[in-house]
Amino acid sequence: MHIEFRHLRTIQAIHEAGGLARAADQLHITQSALSHQIKGLEDQAGVELFVRRSKPLKLSPAGMRLLKLAQQVLPQIQALQNEFSGLREGSTGRMHIAIECHACFEWLFPVLEQFRKAWGEVDVDIRPGLAFDALPALLKEDVDLVVSSDPEELSGVEFVELFDYAPVFVAAKSHPLAQKPFVEAADFRGETLITYPVERTRLDVFSQLLIPAKVEPAAIRQVELTAVILLLVASNRGVAVLPDWVVREVKYSSDYVTRPLTAQGITRRLYAAVRKDDLGKPFMEDLLRLAGEEARKLQAQ
Repeated sequence: MHIEFRHLRTIQAIHEAGGLARAADQLHITQSALSHQIKGLEDQAGVELFVRRSKPLKLSPAGMRLLKLAQQVLPQIQALQNEFSGLREGSTGRMHIAIECHACFEWLFPVLEQFRKAWGEVDVDIRPGLAFDALPALLKEDVDLVVSSDPEELSGVEFVELFDYAPVFVAAKSHPLAQKPFVEAADFRGETLITYPVERTRLDVFSQLLIPAKVEPAAIRQVELTAVILLLVASNRGVAVLPDWVVREVKYSSDYVTRPLTAQGITRRLYAAVRKDDLGKPFMEDLLRLAGEEARKLQAQ
């Protein structure tokens, strides 16, 4: 027996309409064509699917069995068609994000909250566990966007500029280094450096300052949350280096001071790495737009 989707739609339409004429109108075919289709289906099945002399037209037990199948299958087919339509129109899809910038969680969440409201059909996820292999994961399509400050030349990948920031030294107001107009690599000798729990090559203080100068702090204390880092710094338990947009508000606090790294300061740029084939997707374009707007808010603080 060869059952097609049109057969299932026919059974469902006749059941709902209660007659061939109304069902034919609903299916946009002639009543003659509908009758021919039913006869062919019954010939295949070898049983009657309708109780012929009933008004309204009723399904036989075999027809009810076929109706049950239609009620199971047709909604799934419609859902799949809607999903494919959404993919073509760019209204549905996947946005799995890997973050190499640990502090960026606090910047990214307001962006994703706005994105969620506008693109409810897009599956959003953050994959911090992939951070150290984020770009290979992007190439393998395990993730769809990587937030990074280290652009590379990768075939098929575009690094979209998000915003510039300055990593700054943060210390308690009573700390001796707070009296300096800026700090240098040598100033970290003898200090407890409080950092996020990531590889040191992913931390600006190491990649941009300490590793080139071959300077090692006296101790390193790893802390997950920015708020806890600032709490420890305020308690004079160590010093930290954080992006300026993270600690901009603490410049007005009596508990903290921020100082540039080196006399010239250090500037870094944050990027969104995206596969070039995905750049034209409407939801990707909107996410990058929202990210830029949130970045401008940070810089205006």
